[in-house]
Amino acid sequence: MQIIERFYRMKIDFKERTPQLIAIIGVLLLVLAVAVVYIVSKNKQINTMEQQFSIDKQELEDEYEAISMQYEGFKFSVQNDSLLYKLENEQAKVQRLQEQLRMTDAANKAEIKRLKDELATLRKVLKSYVQQIDSLHRLNTELQAKNEQITQQYQQTSRTLNQVSQEKAQLSEKVTLASKLDATGITVKAVNDRGRDQKRLSRSSQFVVSFLITKNITAEPGERTIFVRIMSPDGGVLTKNPGSTFPFENGNLQYSIKRIVEYGGEEIPVTMYWDIEEFLMPGTYKADIFADGSLIGSRSFSMEE
Repeated sequence: MQIIERFYRMKIDFKERTPQLIAIIGVLLLVLAVAVVYIVSKNKQINTMEQQFSIDKQELEDEYEAISMQYEGFKFSVQNDSLLYKLENEQAKVQRLQEQLRMTDAANKAEIKRLKDELATLRKVLKSYVQQIDSLHRLNTELQAKNEQITQQYQQTSRTLNQVSQEKAQLSEKVTLASKLDATGITVKAVNDRGRDQKRLSRSSQFVVSFLITKNITAEPGERTIFVRIMSPDGGVLTKNPGSTFPFENGNLQYSIKRIVEYGGEEIPVTMYWDIEEFLMPGTYKADIFADGSLIGSRSFSMEE
């Protein structure tokens, strides 16, 4: 009888607590649902971030590859060995950074940022080389045009010289030799800022042209303007100003350096300087010396890069 009563009371208690249990279960289910939604949302965010990291890394790799390909393309258009060597070194640096990027985890923000900063620096360097190459191409085009013109002028001058030589040959040889100045002991050398002799253009800051104007007591004393015309291996004339010319026979020639000296008939030493301020190619150069409308001496010299 007691057992029946106890069971009956438990049944009544369970019925009374059922709403409370349902409420508790409902709250637990709600908390569980919120937790599931939060976890799913977080996973989506993480996946999205990982995808974005991968996209950013791929874009960075593409930019590095584009710069490397630009350097590769320069090899077919740049003829200057010194500049080509520098371009190859820069390309090697890009490729090293590419390899570092390839080995870097996409989520490594610090390393990705460092490589992005390196890329910005590489772009600036590349831009400077592009400007140099464009400048060299423009200069080369101008030099080719000038070279054609100078070659024509030089050929015309040579023809004129031949004609004048024939006319002079008809005159008294003694009179011609007596009145003409002559340059001997001609030396042309390159020096650095300390005045030391150099064989390489990359280490040189000046060309020094030295010679003696020989004794000639029959020549008229007074001031003489000496012109030195330095020709580069491609036939162009080194000059600071295209308008720097002097009359020669039936035309005008460009000159590199000029100097006024006082000549009294006695032997005098003359030294003239050319400041190297432009890009010069290696090869054989020639220095022609003029005075009184005549070529009084020449000297060829070779320079390395």
